[in-house]
Amino acid sequence: MAKAKVLTVIRDISPEGSDRSDVADSASRGPDVVNAESVPVRPAVSVLMLRDGAEGLEVFIQHRVSTMDFAAGVVVFPGGRVDPIDAQTASTITVADPIVHTSAWSRSTIAEEAEGWRVLLAAAVREVEEETGAVLDPAGLVPWANWVTPLGRPKRFDTYFYTIAAPELDAAQHQTTEAHTSEWRSVSGILADEAAGRLKLMRPTFVLLRQLSSFASVVEALGAERTIDPVRPEFPSIRGS
Repeated sequence: MAKAKVLTVIRDISPEGSDRSDVADSASRGPDVVNAESVPVRPAVSVLMLRDGAEGLEVFIQHRVSTMDFAAGVVVFPGGRVDPIDAQTASTITVADPIVHTSAWSRSTIAEEAEGWRVLLAAAVREVEEETGAVLDPAGLVPWANWVTPLGRPKRFDTYFYTIAAPELDAAQHQTTEAHTSEWRSVSGILADEAAGRLKLMRPTFVLLRQLSSFASVVEALGAERTIDPVRPEFPSIRGS
């Protein structure tokens, strides 16, 4: 039986550049670079591990240390940059229906690479294990969103977000010095703490949690029909609205 959803009033998000989520990473961001076009856009992955809880949908989060040169002091999902090793291990990745992945990312940059979706899955499995100790089955990873960092930032990423049902991963915890705390939290609780100023969420994190807050269970969330429109910086006024 699905858990009862906890109703939470969630604040509206302002246009790009005027919302507090846009400056959540200000401690590590620094000034915008002068030659913005020279900053490479690197592919990255991030995984929203989900489970059902007493207060509704729960997600595994990490609290980044304040000394990082990216995403300092903010709440993040496990993940990171795609590395060369992921291209080498991609051939070992198997899923029931590759079309699910090629179709989901058809509007994204990764579609330009024939087996790019396998590289992303390899990166997602590797990054989550390195950061949390949890070993994911790539077949359970569901494409969810694609965000590209705006121009002007000193680091830019083309980030591919996945969701996965992970009720058995109670022992997951941060394994690196990039995070000082990790925990399972209800989506509604995270958003409530952000609204009260107790947590800092960057725009993609906030928007994705808002989306998840509309689902009462993991089954409902992962079963929802979804078309992924990449959120790119050429449309700054509506990014993630």
